[in-house]
Amino acid sequence: MQPADYEHLTPAQAIAYQHELRKQIQIKPFDKPIDIIGGADISFNKYEETVYAGIVLFSYPDLKIVGNATAISRTSFPYISGLLAFREVPALLEAWNNLEIKPDVLVLDGQGIAHERRLGIATHFGLITDAATIGSAKSRLSGKYEEPANIPFAESPMYDKGEQIGIALRSKRNCNPVYISPGHNISMQQSVDVIKHCIRGYRIPEPTRQAHLLVNQVRLANSAKPGNQYDLFT
Repeated sequence: MQPADYEHLTPAQAIAYQHELRKQIQIKPFDKPIDIIGGADISFNKYEETVYAGIVLFSYPDLKIVGNATAISRTSFPYISGLLAFREVPALLEAWNNLEIKPDVLVLDGQGIAHERRLGIATHFGLITDAATIGSAKSRLSGKYEEPANIPFAESPMYDKGEQIGIALRSKRNCNPVYISPGHNISMQQSVDVIKHCIRGYRIPEPTRQAHLLVNQVRLANSAKPGNQYDLFT
């Protein structure tokens, strides 16, 4: 199935497709050097069809910005918790295809396998691109954990039905944890290690923080234009 077809699915069909994709997930060590890392984010109004996507690239490990790409697309797939990838992936894939170079690892703002069917946005996107992906979410979707200590980089494993699906990471003192889970083609421990390295004084890691800033700039600039909202980059 192509991402362009997602908007034609019913929610029940989307869930069935997640169960199919789940069989292909690879949580395994990433055994190549990481020279370029990317951060990806999406912006949209849950009641509108326009979706804004952005990816920012960084050199690694020094985290210097080396590139970015954006995309604006439409979807009629409804806003449903657990199925957000069906709204987000088509726009993200368009931004991905607009990149001049591809990152070795991509961090996405959202869940990896820390999802009731193990198919968060990071896992879904990793499966359709075969990229190494990590989910870094600001809220918990699935799993239980004990609150990590109130110190930077304190960790607490997240479990669902006896399976570890992620790690709650306290990125800085006196703030809520972020929820880290591998998406595809990378291990749990590597995912957490990469995110720890990407914390730069903010709650969320720098790759997704910068992607968030970029995609909201695109959304605001585009919303300010009269008429056709697809003319931002033409």
